[in-house]
Amino acid sequence: MSEREVPEIGPDPSLLIVDDDEAFLRRLARAMEKRGFEVELALSVAEGKAQASARPPAYAVVDLRLEDGNGLDVVEAIREKRPDAKVVVLTGYGAIATAVAAVKIGATDYLSKPADANDVTAALLSGSGDLPPPPDNPMSADRVRWEHIQRVYQLCDRNVSETARRLNMHRRTLQRILAKRSPK
Repeated sequence: MSEREVPEIGPDPSLLIVDDDEAFLRRLARAMEKRGFEVELALSVAEGKAQASARPPAYAVVDLRLEDGNGLDVVEAIREKRPDAKVVVLTGYGAIATAVAAVKIGATDYLSKPADANDVTAALLSGSGDLPPPPDNPMSADRVRWEHIQRVYQLCDRNVSETARRLNMHRRTLQRILAKRSPK
């Protein structure tokens, strides 16, 4: 996407970025400042909530999993103070259940890491009825299966036997799948 195709930033260019990966946070902040946003940074849920209360931003980019909690708590804090804010949730753990939870709480969009500044800008500035373009690198069928198994495993409080029963799968097969790295 070129710079010319991106819609204009509204009258309030305030952007809060909340992520516990400091290197990523700084890189994204520099890129978003170049695009015209006035960036505030937070490294934790506590910092994000404090900044959302003190100066509710017009835009926000929030990592889902932070060291001190869940980024959805920051999304809720932003929504309480500024219901019209556009919020994008970022995560390295892309799963359908967390995407649904993020959108229900009020996130405008949900992006899997690694997301670059162009993806974030497009998500923040898209109209409410705009459909996003198809992904350049969609998840493979193996990855989707793995994500589903991980979600059920988490919902069963990481109980292998219960997860295997609910997935109608042999427990040892499930253990082998859980021991492997996630597919690409």
